[in-house]
Amino acid sequence: MGLHHITWRATASALSNADVLADAMAWLVGDEEAVKLDRSTSYHGPELTLITASTANKRKALQSLAKLGEANLKQLQSEMEQRMDDQHVLHFRLTIDSVVEGEPKFAIGAGTGTVKGQAKFEVYSGLTEEEQLENTFAEANELLEGN
Repeated sequence: MGLHHITWRATASALSNADVLADAMAWLVGDEEAVKLDRSTSYHGPELTLITASTANKRKALQSLAKLGEANLKQLQSEMEQRMDDQHVLHFRLTIDSVVEGEPKFAIGAGTGTVKGQAKFEVYSGLTEEEQLENTFAEANELLEGN
């Protein structure tokens, strides 16, 4: 049980420090090598950097999810129906500032830069989908207690 993978994405404008954001996302995913930067220019000319951090290592993916913290994990669990798609991918957004500070907080509304998170949950026969999702969140909380 757990996660198949987790992916984080953010866009840094020419006014942003892409390297600081990339370092923060490396912390979030737990691996510097998992961070990719794609620099390009926007339609109007300024530079944009798409930053992607992902891991298919199940343990690292669960550790990355656990970095959201207990309160955020509880919120995700309570909003599961609204945030989960048909392929068992959980979607959520964090504010860029909170990720850079190492204290992830969910983005509310528009207006701030965000880091989009997508966590693909494993769901197999034997247990109900709800039981498996609850077990995965319980594992993430156990990782929090261990740190």
